[in-house]
Amino acid sequence: MPETTTVAIVPDEHLVALARGGDPVSREELFRRHRVAAYRVAQRWLNNEEDALDVVQDAFVKVLNHLGDFDGRSSFRTWLIKIVTNTALDAGRKRKRRPTSPLAQAEQDGVEPAVEVDPALALRRQDLRRTIDQALQRLGDDTRATFILFAEAGLSYEEVARVLDIPEGTVMSRIHFARKKLQAILADVDGL
Repeated sequence: MPETTTVAIVPDEHLVALARGGDPVSREELFRRHRVAAYRVAQRWLNNEEDALDVVQDAFVKVLNHLGDFDGRSSFRTWLIKIVTNTALDAGRKRKRRPTSPLAQAEQDGVEPAVEVDPALALRRQDLRRTIDQALQRLGDDTRATFILFAEAGLSYEEVARVLDIPEGTVMSRIHFARKKLQAILADVDGL
């Protein structure tokens, strides 16, 4: 019988301690673990892939430069998402949110877009994503921020409350309101 090795997952807090000491592997692992959630939050705020990637990069640079400021009162992920959120908000104010059309931009740049197996399904997903993005834009900033942190970043009510510096009850009511409003907005969309 082959011998199996189990690899213990190193907690973020231990990686932060190593990263503070300059360990590049720990820094890379922190980025690898949290880049998807960071990107989702930035993408939802900015509605632009390139801007979201810039925000994730800027936010991680800020995080790595200020690891000494992380005091452990919240999880590393919560602290990071707060920085990503603030960086995205700053970028949104600077660049004024603009609608995106990745396919049209790729064609303008002379890039042949990748072809998916089922083009109709890909178009349907793009349409659905655009509809959801438009519905999210109709929420107020506070409600949208709360919903994005909960739905896209996967933060708990408690973590969202820490990121936004609001009571947990406010988080719960905002998420409830966002769900109801999104359901009403999306009620007439076929296929939902």
